Parts: sequence; structure tokens; C-alpha cells
Amino acid sequence: MRLSEEGKQLLLEGARALGEDVGPHLPRFDRLYDLLTEANQQVNLTALREERAVVIKHFLDSLSCLLSGRLEGELEVIDVGTGAGFPGLPLKIVRPALRMHFLEATRKKLRYVEETSTALGLPGTAFLWDRAEAVAHQPRWRERFDRAVVRAVGPMGEISELCLPLLRVGGYLIAQKGPEVGAELEGAEEGLKPLGGVLEEVKAFELPFTGDQRRLVIIKKAAPSAPRYPRKPEAIARHGLF
Repeated sequence: MRLSEEGKQLLLEGARALGEDVGPHLPRFDRLYDLLTEANQQVNLTALREERAVVIKHFLDSLSCLLSGRLEGELEVIDVGTGAGFPGLPLKIVRPALRMHFLEATRKKLRYVEETSTALGLPGTAFLWDRAEAVAHQPRWRERFDRAVVRAVGPMGEISELCLPLLRVGGYLIAQKGPEVGAELEGAEEGLKPLGGVLEEVKAFELPFTGDQRRLVIIKKAAPSAPRYPRKPEAIARHGLF
């Protein structure tokens, strides 16, 4: 199922509100919508099925990461817990120079993302079937990436512990959160120290067409992470760093 003309205009106008011209990339977004809706009939990729919701809450929401101002150039990026490929696939479409790594623990979802990336003709991609806490302790991946992006469903203390060990010193974590994130960041200054992180910015914006308030939490990797991090999920849940 392809995007309707209304859907295309919604995407164009919404992206423009975020400072992006996606006109040259519209054929790929059209194809992405087609592949997502088709695959979602067999695999539970997303609960969003109505076109307007997919365009706004998947495509535009993913593109909002660009408001960070830290996703330009030939960067090694890891999309942690990519799910159905968000925000990584839309970001890769509009910033093809990014070397995008998709990390996902659910094999069916990762297979869909890989097949979709191939169908869209997106080179410079890699696919990791694993959990973040395991990958971050593997020498090949630890402290390798320039950027980590995450659609953050857990608390920021947990997200930071899972993601910061993947970043090289000088890299950035860009986490998509809601307006309540301020409470999650209490104690972050001290809590981030063993991870080598420094909270640099919390950028507020409004998701186009919705009135929904969103935040981008931007954390800089200022020093190496202590070797013991990330801990196992149960330890993180019991004793969060902040």
C-alpha cells in the first residue's frame, strides 16, 4: 500500500516544519510505507496502522532527531533497539552518508529491517541481532560509535547505561523522550560519571500536527566508560545510576 497524496503532503509539510526538505527522498518514504504496511500483516512491527499516524509518529518523529544538530556527515551511528527501523531508517534515507547500525534483540524485526534496507537501496548499513548490554561488552563494538540514537521507552538512567559504553569519547547519545524527562534526569550529573557521560542539552520541540511536546536528551561521551558497565538488566533495574 503506497502513501496517498494526502500522506505525501503531510510528510512534506511536517518535515518542512522540522527544517527538512524530504522531496528528493519521497519515493523511498513511499516504498518504506508500502513495505511496512505489508510486513505488519505478518509480523507485529507496529500498533500504528493508519496512514496519518505512521507518517507523523514514525516518519516525522524519527526525523526530529535531526533537530539535535549532531547527525551530519559520515558518522558511525547505532540505532539501539530499532524495532521496526525507527528512527534509523528515516534518518538513513535523508542522511545517506551516515553509516547506520541497527541493533535489535527480536530476530523477526531485525530481519524485516535488513530486508527493507536492501529493498530501499540503502548502502552503508549493518544489522546486529543481540541485546545492548551484550554488544557493549564486545571489543568489536565497545566505544566504537560516533552517535547512538534511541526511541527511549525506559528511564534515562537505564538508557544511558546501555548506550554510553557503545560510544567513543567525543560521541553523543541522542534519546527521544517526552516532556516528563526532567524528573528522570535528577541526579544525572553524578550518575553519568562512571559512564563517562555529561548531559549537554535537553532540546524541546513540538511534533508537527499533534501539539505533542517532545524532548531530545543529548549526552556527550566525555571519558571512557568504566569496564563493568553496562551491568545485567536486573542489576540496572534494581540499582539505577540515577
